[in-house]
Amino acid sequence: MRKVLTPALVVVVVLGLSLTGCATKKYVDEQIAAESQVTQTKIQEVQTSVEGNQKEISSLASKQAALEADVAKLSETAQDALKRANEAGMLAKGKFVYEVTLTDNDVQFGFDKAELSDAAKAALDAFAAKAKSLNNAYVEVQGHTDNVGSESYNLKLGHMRAEAAMRYLNMEQGLPLFRMNVISYGEYKPIADNSTKEGRAQNRRVTLVVME
Repeated sequence: MRKVLTPALVVVVVLGLSLTGCATKKYVDEQIAAESQVTQTKIQEVQTSVEGNQKEISSLASKQAALEADVAKLSETAQDALKRANEAGMLAKGKFVYEVTLTDNDVQFGFDKAELSDAAKAALDAFAAKAKSLNNAYVEVQGHTDNVGSESYNLKLGHMRAEAAMRYLNMEQGLPLFRMNVISYGEYKPIADNSTKEGRAQNRRVTLVVME
């Protein structure tokens, strides 16, 4: 004998199914919302990381551009000195600090001379005091001459002038020899006109390039 559902029972069954459906939909919606929040959080974290990386890259690019601009401002011989020191692994920071050229009338070298005058010694004393304030100063001492005489002789004379300055800095001021180097440019890097007496006097010089 078949049972017939009463209208009241039908209503209860339909209502139960409806409530079950609502509960299931609510649960699904909650799960979707939770997953969406997790995904959104991860997206924000990635965006933050990307923005941080972009800022870091931008900062590094700015520093590199500034460094290249600073190097471009250096004298040609200072750029050469920085390159040599970097290649030799002598620098901690790989940067140029400053350079001093002994060319004033009271300091310049006499014709065919490599001896230091009292004025030159005083200038080297002042130079050493400043150089000692740096923790890892490295000094390249560059010797220069005018164009009188042979090229080979002027290279030797420039080397003698640079060595005279380096020996003084070491023996009188205590700058360590392993933190210095000498090089001669001879007559190859004039800063004035060699056709005049005044210009030749300016070209007889020593330049000290400080790096760290």
